[in-house]
Formats: sequence, structure tokens, C-alpha cells
Amino acid sequence: MTLDLFDKRALLFLPASNPRAIAHARESDADLVILDLEDAVKPENKVSAREAAVAALKEPWPMPVAIRVNGSHTEWHGPDVVAVMHDKPNAVVVPRVETKDQLGFVRNQTGLPVLAMIETARGVLAAAAIGHEAAGLIVGTNDLSASLRLPPGAGRQPLQMALQHVVLAARAQEIAVFDGVYNQLDDLDGFASEALESRRLGFDGKSLIHPSQIAPCHAAFAPTEEEIARAERLVAASTGGAQRFEGGMIEQMHVQSAERLLRRAGRA
Repeated sequence: MTLDLFDKRALLFLPASNPRAIAHARESDADLVILDLEDAVKPENKVSAREAAVAALKEPWPMPVAIRVNGSHTEWHGPDVVAVMHDKPNAVVVPRVETKDQLGFVRNQTGLPVLAMIETARGVLAAAAIGHEAAGLIVGTNDLSASLRLPPGAGRQPLQMALQHVVLAARAQEIAVFDGVYNQLDDLDGFASEALESRRLGFDGKSLIHPSQIAPCHAAFAPTEEEIARAERLVAASTGGAQRFEGGMIEQMHVQSAERLLRRAGRA
């Protein structure tokens, strides 16, 4: 299955040690399922989770599947990478990436697209270099908040500069970029609001921790009918140079943005 990250919006993380969650994910509308061997799995379950992830890869999936391996500083990293080498998922997710070498090792060993999780202050500052080796970037907002020593309940405002820095790094490398998780499972309105903010910041999609978040994620990142209609009018009116359009000025970059929106909406 070909992996085009630019058409992905909802990235569903789930513990590879949870067979019920795997079954539900397979039946979901997630754009990419990420079987997690890292934070979601207790140390005593790391080996069995790896075995479960490998077994899950042998089953048919309607969407691409990635595996998040344990970090390079852990005893499980090497065995995780070996497992991925032999039982190929569609991509590998590497946590707590702070140097491009961490990512390059996994990419070279597996030959697979690798997504880097930016979860620390060092990772944010190195995001541009990391992007050279990555197929995409994912912001791990919970760990990043801890790395920045934000007080409990600080919210998203103190993260804005870091989030935008990662988006800039991804756009400079022309790779996809995804926002972090929303922790309140019972607050879908809050999730939808944060997802809309993610889109306004330039993210392509968002990390999810429950299938109930998939539908509002798709809705938040989908172009509205009003945006689609305007983009269609703009493309149709374009003559190839600077010109007036509906009371304003447009140039070729506006046409390219409109065409990109239409492709994302399936209206190209």
C-alpha cells in the first residue's frame, strides 16, 4: 500500500498490546493506524506487544499501518527495529527524535518511510535537520510540554512558537506534519476546537488516541464548501499573472494554494 502522508488527517495511536483496540482500529475510518510499542506499553509487556504488532501486520488492513518503536536510548529499540525490518509495516514512527542520525539509522535499516516525533526542546530546535531524513513530523505535545516545564493547565498558548517552528521545518522540507493528541476523551467539542486551531497553524492532520476522535478530526481538516467554491472560482478565473479577483489581488501562488485545497477535497 502506497503511503501518501499529505492525504492523511487522522493518525490513530493504540497500544499494540491491546487486541481489542487493534480490532476496533481495523474497522475504523482512521487514515493511518500506529501500533504503539512505546509509551502506551508497560515495560513488562514490551516483548509481547512487539509480537502482537507483528501478528497484526499479517492481517488485512483497509488503511496503512505504522509501528512506533521504542526510543534509541532504550533496550527495546534494537529488537523493535529488527522486527520492523522483517515484518514490513507501511511506515515507522520514532519517538523523541533530537538528531537526524537517530532517524537515519532506522530509515537505512528498514528501508521504510520514517516519521519523527518531535517531543523535546532539543527536537524542536533540530526539526529542520531532522526533516531532511523524515517522511513526516509529528509533534508530541504532552512530552513537549514536560520538556518545556510548563505548569499543569498551561494550555496550548505557551506551545505556539514550538508548534509553528515544527510546521516551518516540515514545509521547508516539503513533508507532512501532524499535531499532537487531545487528552480529554469525553470532550469531542474541545477536540474539534483544537483540531481547527491545528489546521489554522498549518498542520496536515492530528494524532488521535481514540476512534471517537476520527470523525471530528476529518471534519476539522476538510475544506469547507465555501472554501471549495471560492477555490474553484479562483482557478477558473486565473489568467496566469497578477489580477483582480473578487475585490482583491491574486497571483500564481494563490492559484497553487487553491489547486492544493481542491486536491485535498477530491475536487481537482
